[in-house]
Amino acid sequence: MIDHVRDLDSVREATERLLNAAASLDNAAVAEPSRLPGWSRGHVLAHIARNADALVNVLKGRPMYADAATRDADIERDAARPLDVQLADVRESGERFQAVGAEPADWQRIVELRNGVTDRAARVPFRRLVEVELHHVDLGIGYDLKDLPEDFVMREIDFLADRWSGRSEVPPVTLRLGSDENGPSWRTGGTDGAPVVLGGPASELLGWLSGRDLKGARLAVLEGDHLPELPPL
Repeated sequence: MIDHVRDLDSVREATERLLNAAASLDNAAVAEPSRLPGWSRGHVLAHIARNADALVNVLKGRPMYADAATRDADIERDAARPLDVQLADVRESGERFQAVGAEPADWQRIVELRNGVTDRAARVPFRRLVEVELHHVDLGIGYDLKDLPEDFVMREIDFLADRWSGRSEVPPVTLRLGSDENGPSWRTGGTDGAPVVLGGPASELLGWLSGRDLKGARLAVLEGDHLPELPPL
């Protein structure tokens, strides 16, 4: 069951964790490449801040972004700012998100995100948590997939396995936590092609599903002849 109050608390904790870690950087480090192709750490921090404001829009019933071009331009505009400005923006935009999350609301209502995607309002705080946690990893400052909270990792595996389900370009894949066929598992992908079974630690499963770290290269291919490559998220 989705608990938006718990998730809002988790977002607050994750944001503080990110801010404390990023405070050790300097302006030169902010301009260095992140783990996301084509983005500096400044791009990542700018995106985290602008995403908070975008999700405020979602909860307020407004379009998440004016359009894709505006979203991209805002990130590009803000990427080159000095560290202190970046951190203040992440903190203040996060506080705006928390303030809207604390307002009385119908959390079962359906809201619209980007590209026509809809969801229950109650899931928006978890979507924000995903942005903060995974982009903390993307900063490349010592916080890795294996450092993510276990509960978050398992929930995000659930979410991404569902997101990739039914995709014709992905073969039918079973993901196993470890290699025990009686342990936790997830099914994803489409129905065409030879089935594949992958096994490994939760952080590696998440790496494959999210296209991060080595993208599942350390997973064991328990059935099938290769590790499938997922398209970009």
